[in-house]
Amino acid sequence: MKKKVAVGLSGGVDSSVTAYLLKEKGYDVIGLTMRLCSEVDVSGDAKKVAEKLNIPHYTIDLREPFKNYVIDNFISEYLGGRTPNPCAVCNKYIKFGVLLDKAKELGADYIATGHYARIEEHNGRYVIVTAEDEKKDQTYMLYSLSQDVLKHVLMPCGEYSKDEIRQIARKIGLEVHNKKDSMEICFIPNNNHGEYINKASDRKCKEGTFVDKEGNVLGKHKGIINYTIGQRKGLGLSLGKPAFVIDIRPSTNEVVIGEEEEILKTTLIAKDVNFIPFDKLEFPMEVQAKIRYSMKKSKATIVPIENNKVKVEFENKQRAITKGQCVVFYSKDLLIGGGTIEEIC
Repeated sequence: MKKKVAVGLSGGVDSSVTAYLLKEKGYDVIGLTMRLCSEVDVSGDAKKVAEKLNIPHYTIDLREPFKNYVIDNFISEYLGGRTPNPCAVCNKYIKFGVLLDKAKELGADYIATGHYARIEEHNGRYVIVTAEDEKKDQTYMLYSLSQDVLKHVLMPCGEYSKDEIRQIARKIGLEVHNKKDSMEICFIPNNNHGEYINKASDRKCKEGTFVDKEGNVLGKHKGIINYTIGQRKGLGLSLGKPAFVIDIRPSTNEVVIGEEEEILKTTLIAKDVNFIPFDKLEFPMEVQAKIRYSMKKSKATIVPIENNKVKVEFENKQRAITKGQCVVFYSKDLLIGGGTIEEIC
């Protein structure tokens, strides 16, 4: 029997070509489109792609789990003075959690996505390797996937460049071949997260004060949800010198302002750490790490500490390490794992 694969079909070029490539390889392909929020519905574009590829298509309403796992976390993290990464949370709990379960209910052996990453099996263990197209590599967002999940996941786009994916889409007549990549947060179409949080949350974010490290008041801010560590633009302060956000204090509703040197740090603590080539870090390990999706990797040492946490010590200072963001570890092109930044040392 053909192996059955459910493709997470968003109507974009990557997931569309994923479905085509797997069908060409002989898989029994179905398309699954997630309805994640009331503000956005991509099922129309996805259905057109499914019809073009002649595969069954289902739209699955995941608005309730998406709110519980992703939106509520997003809001509470910002209100707590942290800067969350909703895509990483969605991957862990929704795309490779709830959606994978739905795919299995439909008889699928695998779930496939348009991520630019490669999944390989090494000595009986599944690992994630960076994509052929380094500029599009999305392994940073996948650090939390477990062995039980990885054995059911396919990511064929990882073997191609973005240009090659678009060429394939054009060749087979997909209208989405030149569709722009989505850059904003999917559930906030206007990309104004502060406005969204104030509308969606019972806890309204109030104006507060900008202060320096000594507590001297420098001015008024618009609410802590509008700021992140390292921010310089949009502060509305005239101090006669460059000013940067160096800390956010939700308990006192203060945004702390300082100089650029004060956002350059070398050490952090990460929680909820997951490792992929092995189950647990037993000893300090030299890795390459990065604290944001768009950053380059930097040399670091990770040290295991209690409660599934690690201490990360960078060789060189990193700009604007931010609580709530992900820190992800690599060994050359192999994804080692990662976690959520809890503390900056």
